[in-house]
Amino acid sequence: MSKRKRSNYLNIIKNKKFPILTLDSRWHELFPDELKSSRIKELEQKVNQLLKKQGKMVNDIKDMKKLKKSLLSDIVTNMETANDLHSKSREKRVERNKRFIYELNNKIDRSSERLSELPYKIKEANEELLLESLKNCYERLNNNHKELENISKWIKKTRDELKMKILAKNDIEADINKIYTYMHDVLGSDIIEIFDLKHNPINPDKRNTKE
Repeated sequence: MSKRKRSNYLNIIKNKKFPILTLDSRWHELFPDELKSSRIKELEQKVNQLLKKQGKMVNDIKDMKKLKKSLLSDIVTNMETANDLHSKSREKRVERNKRFIYELNNKIDRSSERLSELPYKIKEANEELLLESLKNCYERLNNNHKELENISKWIKKTRDELKMKILAKNDIEADINKIYTYMHDVLGSDIIEIFDLKHNPINPDKRNTKE
């Protein structure tokens, strides 16, 4: 697919809402591993890696906020008891916790900024995967239509041949019956039975009757 055509197709689907394909069971039904092209596998991995990264960053931010809350609580506790015998030690602890909180705030801000960019990256990767999936689907549809056409032609040809064989079978059976009827009428059944034994008749009904 040319870059221009790919760009046009991406513009068509850009503002459409559709599920994350790698999380969609219907997509996996259409694309078992043996039917995935190398490009589809590459884009699938890209989407999954971005999703994994997003999940990890969300958890990391939660953990940092939880730690920040714990440090703030520790600061409050130490400030309330700042006049006891260990006040200097507590002041150092408060200052240390404040530095940690400052660093945590910076990390949380940076992580939140990167996290805010991930949905767009996931959307773009998912759109690329959708486009590649559509390309693959239409290739399979075209191949299936061709195969279906060939099978339909074979069925029609076989059906016509079967009709001809049935007609031929009916004609042969009619001719056999006509011959036996004539011979029975002219010679009688007793004489015909003698000739049947000598010539191994091909009429199965005749053989079954004698057996």
